[in-house]
Amino acid sequence: MKNTEQKHNPETALPPNAIRLGTRLKLARQTRGLTLKALSDEANCSESLLSKIENGKATPSLPMLHRLVKVLGTNIGWMFEESDGEEGIVFRSGTRPLITLDPLRQGEGISLERVIPYSPGHLLQCNIHHIEEEGESSGPIEHAGEEVGYVLNGEIELIVAEQSFNLKPGDAFVFKSELPHHYRNTGKGRASIFWVNTPPTF
Repeated sequence: MKNTEQKHNPETALPPNAIRLGTRLKLARQTRGLTLKALSDEANCSESLLSKIENGKATPSLPMLHRLVKVLGTNIGWMFEESDGEEGIVFRSGTRPLITLDPLRQGEGISLERVIPYSPGHLLQCNIHHIEEEGESSGPIEHAGEEVGYVLNGEIELIVAEQSFNLKPGDAFVFKSELPHHYRNTGKGRASIFWVNTPPTF
């Protein structure tokens, strides 16, 4: 039986990168010679939802996106970047890409501000996770690697392998990415986490 993915309200405005995501997802699928049905079967998701995603009419949850890129042998970062990631040294405030991974769940959801734009040349991946009031990540998710984070502002509940941790500004954490993990904003106003992981997965 397939997992039930979050229903998408057609009246809800989708993020502008939904079309880019759909186009690259379709390109990756066709490059590997997979049909919609074959990809949906391997990624354990709905074929009809996958079709809507490819056509920019829906966005996947984060767990679903992880399953899709794993089957396709690609990276979430490539799915969202506006460019193909030219190497650089300095990335100015106000110019860094901002991507939205999940449909709205609670509050205003979650967005990732790129500290290091995705590039095959980087061993590290670094984003600032912005979580709006009552927002939370889809999950839990698990993948290869290691992660470290530092809470910049707000209050966060981090759940790792069914252990719950309440974090405030100045608190830091580290864990193996193979452990199921997700998080939510438990305070008032936006919370932000400076988050680094390796190898790049987003």
